Amino acid sequence: MRRWVLHIDMDAFFASCEQLTRPTLQGRPVLVAGVTGRGVVAGASYEARKYGAHSAMPTHRAARLVGPKVVLVTPRRAVYSMASKRVFEIVARNVDVVEQLSIDEAFMEPEELVDATVEQVTEWAEKLRAQIKDETGLPASIGAGSGKQFAKISSDLAKPDGVFVIDPERQLETLHALDVNELWGVGPVTESRLATMNIATIGDLARLSEKEVEIALGGTVGKQLWQMANGHDDRPVAPRAVAKQISAEHTYPQDLTTPVEVDAALKRAAADAHRRLLKDGRGARTVSVKLRMSDFHIESRSATLPYATEDEDTLRALAYRLVRYPDEVGPIRLVGVSYSGLEDSLQHVLFPELDQQIVRPTPADSDYESGVSDHFGASNVEVDITPAEVPGQWRATQDVFHPDHGHGWVQGAGHGRVTVRFETRATGPGKIVNLRADDPDLAPADPVDSLAWEDWIPAEDND
Repeated sequence: MRRWVLHIDMDAFFASCEQLTRPTLQGRPVLVAGVTGRGVVAGASYEARKYGAHSAMPTHRAARLVGPKVVLVTPRRAVYSMASKRVFEIVARNVDVVEQLSIDEAFMEPEELVDATVEQVTEWAEKLRAQIKDETGLPASIGAGSGKQFAKISSDLAKPDGVFVIDPERQLETLHALDVNELWGVGPVTESRLATMNIATIGDLARLSEKEVEIALGGTVGKQLWQMANGHDDRPVAPRAVAKQISAEHTYPQDLTTPVEVDAALKRAAADAHRRLLKDGRGARTVSVKLRMSDFHIESRSATLPYATEDEDTLRALAYRLVRYPDEVGPIRLVGVSYSGLEDSLQHVLFPELDQQIVRPTPADSDYESGVSDHFGASNVEVDITPAEVPGQWRATQDVFHPDHGHGWVQGAGHGRVTVRFETRATGPGKIVNLRADDPDLAPADPVDSLAWEDWIPAEDND
């Protein structure tokens, strides 16, 4: 039997959601990004990518690349989460088993496509894309091949807004021409090792002997990569367990002995964990910092916010409040950051900068007990973080509602005035209205309302 695995990836998902719900942004270079000095890009429209901007890039750098035409939009996780639910509800109507990888991508293995031809697979994928576009207005790319590796590569080749099917009869020809970093599991470190062996393409890797790859990359990893490079990928498509936490940690070859070294290590771990959090599609309430000392004992400290957030500055600032330094605990060999208390629904916070201030932790006093006696132990300290209540104010890209004009979003505010563009997915490009900032009829609005999907109720709300 011929197996067909498909990979669906929503195109520039965050930016596409913004352009869908704010029609005046269609065709413009949109960056969905944190706008503070340390903010990063969560998503970039294809118009912005033409300038070299991409996700995980510092906001200030991406904005400079795009230039004066750039449109900066604060992330609206609630909108993306709701859009994702509707997209994958459509997918679930067409496929029995879906392995959702993140908020915007998944693997599928439709039973009806067993032994199908390339033309039949292409037709099936186009119908699914058309159904998603018709019901949600969002573009999707779908790739198909004989396994997960080929399906993922195909969806990349299908972008934007298309279908690409790798014919099993010619799959190695397609695969071997690609750069080696396109192979699943080849990151910067592995790519660097392969470069020292003059391995630039997947074909170069495939032409090595299995033993050579195992020596270069290790037995387990090397064997898996070599098999995939040779077109063997029988990994099943199966529903994934929902992660309870997302983390990243790094062990250093030399102990960290200064605050500067620890700060750099903490920033690295927090950034890596944050990228995984964005990919997961949820926000976190709890931040934990893990330290392993030179004597191998472990210390872990946690703090919980009163709301779930995906904001990198807020999460990193909380991590800085938790970390301890070598002058308190001795030389440090591992630094890790984890996010837990993961939630789909995020709460908008006024004045988030209050939670984003980097505050060094107060040095431990004589009452502090590490509670660790060997390398298997761990100390867990809970820190309560409750920000003070502050009065609200209008901010750029905030969702608002006015009874005379409907749903809109703030384009600018200052000097006692606020400029609002009133539009949703259903209205088309909307009008601009300049209002007093203290207009009693102007109120914050639920960002989800900008989707204008009154005809659709999420499956969980039908119970």
